[in-house]
Amino acid sequence: MVGRERRDGGGDGHAARRNRGARAALLLHRRRPRAGPQAVTAAAAGWLAVAGLGPGDAALITPEAQAALDAATDLVGYGPYVARVAPRPGLTVHASDNRVELDRARHALDLAAAGRRVVVASSGDPGVFAMASAVCEAVEAGPADWRGLDIRVLPGVTAMLAAAARVGAPLGHDFCAINLSDNLKPWALIERRLRLAVEADFALALYNPRSLARPEGFARALALLREVCEPARPMVFARAVSTPEEALRVVRLAEAAPEMADMRTVVLIGSSLTRLIPRAGRPFVYTPRSAP
Repeated sequence: MVGRERRDGGGDGHAARRNRGARAALLLHRRRPRAGPQAVTAAAAGWLAVAGLGPGDAALITPEAQAALDAATDLVGYGPYVARVAPRPGLTVHASDNRVELDRARHALDLAAAGRRVVVASSGDPGVFAMASAVCEAVEAGPADWRGLDIRVLPGVTAMLAAAARVGAPLGHDFCAINLSDNLKPWALIERRLRLAVEADFALALYNPRSLARPEGFARALALLREVCEPARPMVFARAVSTPEEALRVVRLAEAAPEMADMRTVVLIGSSLTRLIPRAGRPFVYTPRSAP
């Protein structure tokens, strides 16, 4: 068991929602083949979908992810993420704390192996610094029968794409994404990758830039950027995009400060070709499609 469970009971007024879940389950099974010839058994009739919930606004959840949520019997995930899904009869919620990704993945796989229809919820896209990798890691190291389960990864709108769309097209040419958290890798590796990306003139998206536990990391990243990039390099600080707390700030590298970022912020940094288009209100930020 990982974290706490919440089970929502049924009622006479919920028949329509139950029917919608049944239709969604049928849609999912028609859409995706099972993982292997032995997968359709009485013990393995369940499935596991790793679904991205997007950056915050329910309108950015894909229809495929919503269909999985409607069909699921179990929802597994980090507490704040599963709280974004409305409770309904027949859905058991397994909420857990941060930094227990592998335990969460194993619990979800156990549920699917027992015949449950399981959604593992991630914010953004589940394959970008999120739960899809943890599920694959658990499958690789786990019991052999987990490899025969019906496991799907359902893409979502990740924070860097939502942030980029707000300001124009800062990622319009080659770019890379780097996670500045050193929880699972040493800072020396982060610094090496960041330096190489900047020297190669990629536009950048920086995830998890600054936490209360390690506020110095983003300051180091800014210092490195200033070694290589010109002071006028455009930057975008996009916090909590598509939520009521959304805050966007477009600045030059010379103006950037560590305090502009936190763990709900994605930081976009242009390449040497990235431009600002002044206009009323916030400027457009874009990187041309061609390079000399």
